[in-house]
Amino acid sequence: MSGLVNILVIGAVIAVVVVRQCSARRISDGRRWWVLPGVLLVLSLREPGLVDPRHTALSLAFLGAELVVGLVTGAGWGWTARLWREADGSLWSKGTKATVFVWIGGLALRAVLYGAAALMGVHQGSSALLSALAVTLAVRGGALMWRAQQMAPAYGGSAGGTTPRPAWKDRV
Repeated sequence: MSGLVNILVIGAVIAVVVVRQCSARRISDGRRWWVLPGVLLVLSLREPGLVDPRHTALSLAFLGAELVVGLVTGAGWGWTARLWREADGSLWSKGTKATVFVWIGGLALRAVLYGAAALMGVHQGSSALLSALAVTLAVRGGALMWRAQQMAPAYGGSAGGTTPRPAWKDRV
């Protein structure tokens, strides 16, 4: 894939993810949360230029830093989202103001990394950004699924058919 196609894929993924994050969304049973990050990771690894051959050590250091920023951003993103169960037992998620700040902070850190790499003459292609985005989405999805598994069902009454408990809401 060319650099332009990578940039378009990255932009489209970010747009879809941000729109989905800012609206209340039902979380499914968790079987497919890893598919999009997996596809993005495969796309990033197929591209040549993940590491700058003229500055291998520095390029690997910047790639590692980018992946760490992606990991931290994904974890922050997953932990700041609000989760709740509806009366029917369905699980829902929505980003909070803290989620927006995590997202902005992650973008700012990535910009600083790219600027520092450019000042040092290290070329970072779109593959590095694509792989970091894959890590961010994978960690976010994993954190949401872990948090969802920790939540009690909304219908936890006794066998006698008592009134269901109100849905617990996690606030950040």
